[in-house]
Amino acid sequence: MTEAEEIFDVVNEQDQVIGRLPRSEVHARNLLHRSVHALVVDRKQRVFLQHRSDDRDCDPSLWDSSVGGHLQAGEEYDHAIIRETQEELGIELEITPPRLFKLQASRETGYEFCWIYRVCDDGPFRLDPNEATDGRWFSSQEIDDWISKAPETITSSFRLIWKNYKNIESTDD
Repeated sequence: MTEAEEIFDVVNEQDQVIGRLPRSEVHARNLLHRSVHALVVDRKQRVFLQHRSDDRDCDPSLWDSSVGGHLQAGEEYDHAIIRETQEELGIELEITPPRLFKLQASRETGYEFCWIYRVCDDGPFRLDPNEATDGRWFSSQEIDDWISKAPETITSSFRLIWKNYKNIESTDD
């Protein structure tokens, strides 16, 4: 373990903390852990997606949700989304954004329990070059078409997030 390596809470199937280990070990052993994602939506109802940098340890060079990141050891979901949104997009949230839904840990999520949030913001954003090389706005139809035509260019976690998001959006109509 390097000095700068993050420490994650390891959790059980009920998302209860059972230990703490370095990031590399958690990922190498596919241990259950926690993350947050945000879908940033503008006033035109477009969703901002980011292109992960080439040197990411998970899903390098793939497109992903607007914000996504792990919880640090001892951190709560709502605190993590505020921290990650600031780190990845430069948005300083004054309050916790609304929670949309929670994904159970699975292979598709990288063995992460994920709370998904919605952030309304028109940008511009300040991307962290260590996290993302690009970011763009997409309409719902553009994302649907993209997932249909080139799913391998998008993270499995975002594809699952999008499927669930579309389901809750259709029930809001």
